Amino acid sequence: MGLVMHVIDHSAQSRSMRLSHDEREDLAAEVFMAIVAGDMAVLKRFRGEASLATYLTVITRRVVVQQLLKRKTAGRLDATADHAAYDGAAYEGDANGHDAVTNRDEVARLLEGLEGTEAQVVRMYHLEGKSYQEISTLVGMPENSIGPTLSRAREKMRRAAVD
Repeated sequence: MGLVMHVIDHSAQSRSMRLSHDEREDLAAEVFMAIVAGDMAVLKRFRGEASLATYLTVITRRVVVQQLLKRKTAGRLDATADHAAYDGAAYEGDANGHDAVTNRDEVARLLEGLEGTEAQVVRMYHLEGKSYQEISTLVGMPENSIGPTLSRAREKMRRAAVD
């Protein structure tokens, strides 16, 4: 339980999200549901190539990131619906008052400034929450090249955003 709670806290913190006690417990329940799902299929797939703690950490992080992304999206949708109901008109901005269409266009523009593989890696890591290993498998790039690729891509995106 301590390991799961630590991974939950670290995953939320790395995404600059604050969790209430209830949210932490809900995420822990989601992790344990994922572990026992399918007659504990996840544990049956454990091959012993790493320690059990490492394996459970990866499982926990994947479940937590997936749930955080769902909650973040749902939170944005709720804020949009609340604002639209208050305004009585179609809402075109996000919870911070920024124009969502402009933000999407800006992200698309920044991603277009990257080479195909760099854009894929950035999209998979930052938008889809995939691990380096998953990205490596999908893109066909060595796992130890993912980090440097992300760093270069982020720097290119920073320079493009300033221009």
